[in-house]
Amino acid sequence: MSYRPVPILMARDLTLSFGTLCALESVSLEIYPGEVLAIVGESGSGKTTLLNTLYGVLAPGAGEVRFGENGELDRCVQTLPRQQLRHLHRSAWGYVHQNPRDALRMEITAGGNIVERLMAAGEKHYGTLREKALFWLQKVEIDPKRIDDLPTTFSGGMQQRLQIARTLISHPYLLFMDEPTSGLDVSVQAGLLDLLRNLVSEQRMAVILVTHDLAVARLLAGRIAVMQRGRIIETGVTDQVLDDPQHPYTQLLVSSVLPA
Repeated sequence: MSYRPVPILMARDLTLSFGTLCALESVSLEIYPGEVLAIVGESGSGKTTLLNTLYGVLAPGAGEVRFGENGELDRCVQTLPRQQLRHLHRSAWGYVHQNPRDALRMEITAGGNIVERLMAAGEKHYGTLREKALFWLQKVEIDPKRIDDLPTTFSGGMQQRLQIARTLISHPYLLFMDEPTSGLDVSVQAGLLDLLRNLVSEQRMAVILVTHDLAVARLLAGRIAVMQRGRIIETGVTDQVLDDPQHPYTQLLVSSVLPA
């Protein structure tokens, strides 16, 4: 008997409009344990809207997002009580924002930011919390001596690393990332991509990555979905889609971004 992987999250026929603007049109996808799925497309294609709908921040006008563990897609994001959704976001799911200031609390220390999810889950022992904060600072390649510094004293790249540590400390099984390398210098971006690739491999989590950068998608994602005007118009193994795109829009996207 052949083994067929079971998704941990599945979206079916998601449709969402803002007034007369159709932001999502009949979007369906699934994500499997341990894989990275990149959602790519130009600005305004619906990438971030889709990510926030999958995450439960936006409610679709039609369609649903189902999720679960152990092969059972037994829960629906749209019907989950607010308190349960908040708990899910603080524990089993994680979200890395494009701008780390949207996630970090700038008025508390780096260490305090890192352990906030653990404290929300009930961990109160100061020694344990500080030890884990120090561990994760090292994990994301920030000098542990900066544990008591405020995020306002960090560079943009360091703030992004701090956000990643804050998100991954609870070992989420599903990670949502919205343009995590956008706005960073090329050298800083390269280091962050290496860090993300290693952490994703170590943690064995599933990742939904939104990016406009096809090179980032190629480096991190095993599978890719191309969006245009709120629709997924092509999907498949990342290298196959980028090396031999079938849809005219994907061909144009690849030829305009990737070197010949």
